[in-house]
Amino acid sequence: MSEETNQPMEKVEEFTKVESIFIRHKNVLFVRAQFTPVYTDYYLHLMDQKMRHKEELDQKLKDLLALQTLHLVARPWAETIAWTVTLRAPRVNFFVTGGSVYENITGTLFTDNIKEPDRNILYSQTTVNNENGRKSTIELESNDPIEWVETYYLQSEQRPARAFRLKDDTYALLAAQPDADLEWLKGLTTEDVQKITEVEETKVLETRKFRFHCGCSVEKIIPALAGYKDNKEALFEGDPVIEISCPRCGNKYLVTPDML
Repeated sequence: MSEETNQPMEKVEEFTKVESIFIRHKNVLFVRAQFTPVYTDYYLHLMDQKMRHKEELDQKLKDLLALQTLHLVARPWAETIAWTVTLRAPRVNFFVTGGSVYENITGTLFTDNIKEPDRNILYSQTTVNNENGRKSTIELESNDPIEWVETYYLQSEQRPARAFRLKDDTYALLAAQPDADLEWLKGLTTEDVQKITEVEETKVLETRKFRFHCGCSVEKIIPALAGYKDNKEALFEGDPVIEISCPRCGNKYLVTPDML
């Protein structure tokens, strides 16, 4: 119970449930989810690492976490996808990655020691079973993650898609399928998307669930330092311990020379 209201506190689900819905007669795939569970774990992660991002950058990272999750559900199960977005102003790198096999999404951002790029770029890498997969590089014209994803679909997926921020941490992605009604898709508004299942004939194809989770550990980080095994002084510079960050989520780990 909440002491202030004496009302039951609303329970936050452990996972974000992502629905994949086919819109009949429009031939459009409609993927949507409410991301409060993912964002709750994301903020718990930041608190645990004593990290805090500027509000504008924090929102962009949250957008990317949500939009990549929807994209993953629009793609085959076995894929792992990583996006890196490099912006000129503000000078920042975003990184998000996830996969449906383990139903996880994670990400972080970097603002220190970033070389200024000559343009805004989205780098995408899609792998299956850890094998070399498809890579693409997309030039971005705006600072809005919604537009980044729509541009990505046009250039890399080679089909139109629309992305939307809805109410209460809910996002939607609508991707054209063969013989899609492109005029209908292009003309959609946020209000239209809110009521699609009420006014269109739809069929739920599947439901997947995601959580914010990296799975990193110091044991997984140390192999990246193998090159220093015979030259530890170059890495530690006389310090008895150094701090290493996970490049996927920003988790910090302490490493000593004997651990190598």
